[in-house]
Amino acid sequence: MIPDGCRGCGIDWCGGIPGGRPSGDGTDPGRLPRMRHRLVRGDPGGPGDGPRVGHPSLRVRHGSPTTVNLIRMGLAASARVISINTGRSVAAEWAGALKRTAIDKRPVTGPVGQGRRGDPVAVGRLGLAGDEQADRKHHGGYEQAVYTYAREDLDYWVERLGRELPNGTFGENITTGALDISAALIGERWQLGSAVVEVTGPRIPCAVFQHWLGEHRWVRRFSAAQRPGAYLRVTQQGAVAPGDRVVVLDRPTASVTVAESMRAYYGDSALLLRLLKVPGRGPQWDEVARRVLRAAEPASDPA
Repeated sequence: MIPDGCRGCGIDWCGGIPGGRPSGDGTDPGRLPRMRHRLVRGDPGGPGDGPRVGHPSLRVRHGSPTTVNLIRMGLAASARVISINTGRSVAAEWAGALKRTAIDKRPVTGPVGQGRRGDPVAVGRLGLAGDEQADRKHHGGYEQAVYTYAREDLDYWVERLGRELPNGTFGENITTGALDISAALIGERWQLGSAVVEVTGPRIPCAVFQHWLGEHRWVRRFSAAQRPGAYLRVTQQGAVAPGDRVVVLDRPTASVTVAESMRAYYGDSALLLRLLKVPGRGPQWDEVARRVLRAAEPASDPA
C-alpha cells in the first residue's frame, strides 16, 4: 500500500528493495523500510549521486551496473506514468526566429494515486492527441513524437534552482516516476498503457528552453547535468493514462545510454561510433555522425 499522502510517483509497492541504499539515516542498507517512501514533490529525499530508481529514496549512478540490474530484475515494474502533458503553439516574442512555441505543456488530467488511473490520452505516430510542436524542424516528427522526463530529475532541479517545477515544466509530454530515463538505452522499447514506444535520443537544450525557464546559462547547465530526458518513437499506437505502468520490454545488446548519447551529440566520437551500431537508431544520428566525425579528423598538412 502507498503511505497516506504519497501521490507523486504512483508506486503501489514500497515495502523494501533488495540492495537499496537509504538516504543516510542508519537503517539497514539491504532494505528500504516501508515508511521511508518519500513524497516525490515537496520532500525530494536525501543526498545521492544520481537519480532515484524504483523508489524515491534510492539513488544510483547513471549507467551503473546497479541501475541496469534493477531494471533487468523487474524493478521497472514499479515505474509509472505520473502525468501526461500537452500544449498548443502560441505566439511568443522570445521564441527564436519563429516567434512561436508550444513548450508550455500542462497536465491533461488531475493527479492520481492510491492505484487510481487518470483519463487515457491517444498516442499516435506523431505524438499525443491534443499536443502540438511549433518548431517542426527540431521537435516532433516520427523520431521525436513524444518527450518524456523523470519526476526525480525534475526534483533534482527543484533542489538546485530553488523553485517549484510542476509536471510539464520542461515541455515533457510524459512525466514518469521510478524510471531512470538517463540510463535507458537508445533503441530500448517501453510499453506505455497500450502504446509501445522506442527511445531514439536525448533532448538537446535550445535558446527557447532557456528563455522559457529564465535561468542564467541554462543550456550549459542542463547539458552538463546529463539528465536530458528522452525522445520516443511510437511503434504501436494506443493510449496512455496517468497511473499506467511503464514496462521495459527489451533493451538492445549494443548499449548506449540516453546520457551517453548526449555526450555523443556534443562530440564524443567513440560513443558515437558505438551508437551507430545500435539497430533502430534514428536517421538523425547519421547526420550527427557526419558532423562529429568530420570535426574529429586530423587536419591535413598543406602541400
